[in-house]
Amino acid sequence: MRSVFCLIALVFMCNGISCLLLPGLRYASRDASPSLSWFSRVRRLPLLTHRVIDPNEDCFMVTSEEGELFFKSPSDEPVVCGIYMITEPDKRIQVTFNYLDVPCDNGGLVAWIDGWELNGQVWPADTWDDDRVVESCDRRPQHKLLSHQNAALIQYRVPAKGKGFAVTIRHLKNPRPCNLMLFGADGVYTLRNHGEAGNCSVIAISPTTVRILDLNVGQTIKKGTLLNIETGTIHRCTKRGLLDFVDIGGASGLDHTRMEVFDSVCGLDSNEARRPAFIACEDTVVRLVSSGRYQNSVTLEFSPLPMEHIDQADLICLINEV
Repeated sequence: MRSVFCLIALVFMCNGISCLLLPGLRYASRDASPSLSWFSRVRRLPLLTHRVIDPNEDCFMVTSEEGELFFKSPSDEPVVCGIYMITEPDKRIQVTFNYLDVPCDNGGLVAWIDGWELNGQVWPADTWDDDRVVESCDRRPQHKLLSHQNAALIQYRVPAKGKGFAVTIRHLKNPRPCNLMLFGADGVYTLRNHGEAGNCSVIAISPTTVRILDLNVGQTIKKGTLLNIETGTIHRCTKRGLLDFVDIGGASGLDHTRMEVFDSVCGLDSNEARRPAFIACEDTVVRLVSSGRYQNSVTLEFSPLPMEHIDQADLICLINEV
């Protein structure tokens, strides 16, 4: 799948797992060299049918496949590894631990994360809480673990030779997706709040061109008469004090609450935007903020940012951070 390589680009931009969710974990000495980062051991996996993880090649891996994964520790070294799982934006990830033989007494630990964690940043950050992490050793989780969005992570440290675990990965339909992580920078996606208060977002792991195709934010009241008169696209909605809006911008990591905002828009506009926004950031983020009073939705078209447009981009995160 061509889109998986866009995920691997994320790995190129990151130095490794920060072990935020597995406190006290450390990497083996072979990873300490500044010339070697963990992306060199990430590769696309074939169909995950009864596959045994090779820690020398697959210690940090990204997979968009379903199937069964086995891990058996080759040594007593306390090496930290991760399985980054991702699927289509309208699906969720279900993980079942078929068995788990990871002793607690020597520091072994396996953690399920409902989302992703990289370099001390978690996604989706808007809805993060401790319930999104399930830590296990000695005994496997008895229930199936289901993510809220299309990405999840298993971090593990098994410092006991011959010990390990096995999981089955399944992709299930998500009837009401809120936070979306994109495989690549191509496609049309719609964010909806379904009349509820809260934030939803799309994060594309690349510099991206974003065009709004349809906008209905802060206009259609949940109950009562629908407003049929189009206001057009209203810009800088946060500065106007409006509570429902769409932020368009970028970030230098997974935590989109730290995003740099190019513009915040709202209103009712069925016409395609006259021009797209060119976002030259490590991650491109569109974030729908909803008060719960309105039935908000925004339809977006994503495409790769051409190299010749990077210098003239609307937002260049690295320059803005200097």
